Amino acid sequence: MRHAIAGTADRALESSALVEGIWRLADPKITLASVASMVLGIGAAAHDGALAWGWLALTVAGVFGVEVGKNASGELVDFDSGTDLAVAERDRTPFSGGKRVLVDRLLTRAQTKAVAAAGYTVSVAAGLAIAVYREPRVLWLGLVGVACAFFYHAPPLKLSYRGLGELAVALCYGPLIVSGTYLVQRGSVSGEVIWLSVPLGALIAAFLWINEFPDYDADRGAGKRTLVVRLGRGAASRVFAIIVALAYVGMAALALTSLPSTILLGLAGVPFALAAAVRLAQDPQATPRIIPAQAWTLLSFLLMAAGSALGLLLAG
Repeated sequence: MRHAIAGTADRALESSALVEGIWRLADPKITLASVASMVLGIGAAAHDGALAWGWLALTVAGVFGVEVGKNASGELVDFDSGTDLAVAERDRTPFSGGKRVLVDRLLTRAQTKAVAAAGYTVSVAAGLAIAVYREPRVLWLGLVGVACAFFYHAPPLKLSYRGLGELAVALCYGPLIVSGTYLVQRGSVSGEVIWLSVPLGALIAAFLWINEFPDYDADRGAGKRTLVVRLGRGAASRVFAIIVALAYVGMAALALTSLPSTILLGLAGVPFALAAAVRLAQDPQATPRIIPAQAWTLLSFLLMAAGSALGLLLAG
């Protein structure tokens, strides 16, 4: 009887760990970057016509599949490189430090690989369905997106280890997802939509940028040469302010194009971005002080996406 009870308890613990591990890999906080990009693409598409909700649901499934696959495959690479293991407890934050499903023994390597495979499979299946039955050109955008997601961590490219991860994030969470979402709905993409996506991509890249500060020591020790590691925290904190400023200047400049002036509702995030830049510049080495700035940067890009999308809907 005791053995049966112990076995039942062990299985319950294993099941609980599995659920928590998958939840961490899904990581709703980081997935908000994809949500913001899709919201902007949806807003632009709705401004120009009625939405096809079924195809939108398939688009969302494809993008989220890539997110989960990227997080899981990246977890394996970062664990093997020693990056995740090297993050000190004092530098742990809700937004950085990896998902730690292997470090905390929530998932085995085999389970993590299975989650990665499942995520990428869902993404590829959704992309192929859209390409075959709705819009063939989505296939190329999907291939670029999956490649950037996988090789963000994985060899031989290892984009995040070579100081190219920030650029990949700006491109994927800006033009790629916004244009892809719009393309599925409207069947074409205008220059205005692409330009509309650029400030958001830059601001989401700024979110990645600030998340690299708490991981600085671990990344440097493991040979992960992010741009923050390459520049050093002092210079990188100043570059963060420049990225944020350029993102919002670019947002404001869009009002000079043929886009409706109501997109300037996307400037609602300026106070939070400014507060994040000031906080980071004051002490770029103290992780506890950086955590609020991480949250403010997240809120800033969400407000940019939501405000711009709302502005487009109001103008429609």
